[in-house]
Amino acid sequence: MATRVRSLAGRFSEHGLFVYTSAISFRALVALVPLCLLALGMLGALGEQDIWRQTLAPAIRDRVTAPVYFGINASAEKILTSGTAGLIVFAGVLLFWYVAAATSVVMSVLNRIHEVEEARPRRRRLATAASLAIAVVLCVVGAILLVALFGQIDAGPVGNGVLAVLKWAGAVALLSRAVVLLVRFAPAERPEARWASAGSITIVAGWVITTLAFRWWVTGVADFKTASGQLTFFLLLTSYVFAVSLVFLLGVELDELARKEARS
Repeated sequence: MATRVRSLAGRFSEHGLFVYTSAISFRALVALVPLCLLALGMLGALGEQDIWRQTLAPAIRDRVTAPVYFGINASAEKILTSGTAGLIVFAGVLLFWYVAAATSVVMSVLNRIHEVEEARPRRRRLATAASLAIAVVLCVVGAILLVALFGQIDAGPVGNGVLAVLKWAGAVALLSRAVVLLVRFAPAERPEARWASAGSITIVAGWVITTLAFRWWVTGVADFKTASGQLTFFLLLTSYVFAVSLVFLLGVELDELARKEARS
């Protein structure tokens, strides 16, 4: 175990993964803006405004000061009531643009991890980045809508428990699919399917743990009703996105290290 940890630390430093983690997390943070806009716009277009008004808004109201809540709620209500096709298309295109930029960085860093040269023509590289970006956006938005829409169904105590399992299992499956596609098709040379799947499981498991820790801190520890608490939220969000990006690269690096050890 100690030897593997040292090997992993050496590879992490050799491949400059902290720099790539920062680049990916920055683009992911920027992409959160159109993602929220798209999610609210789709809820408005689908007539599911109650998801915001009865579930999301009350949770935010209890955690922040009244002026902050009024500002957030007013903005959200404006988007919900004007969820036109134009707004959804604009948010979708903007989200695609930022995710495609992040995907390009992922392609470069996975080439470094797998120690392969980028030999794909420019057009093919751009097409790959665009295709993967579309797939990732569909999986992420699908996971969000799945959790939100299933959460509105009241099927009784037993039924609600079953639906909770189904919605979270479906969301994890969609995110897993996005990871598999990135790990399998982003590098210039595709890794074997079994290694891509193993790495994806490691990554998603790490994301679940990171998300649970972030949720615990936000709901049970942090106080966003103070000036310092409100600033802390942005620090926490930045740290969370950085951690998610780090877990992704760490999972791929672990997968590549295991693959090399299996061949030796």
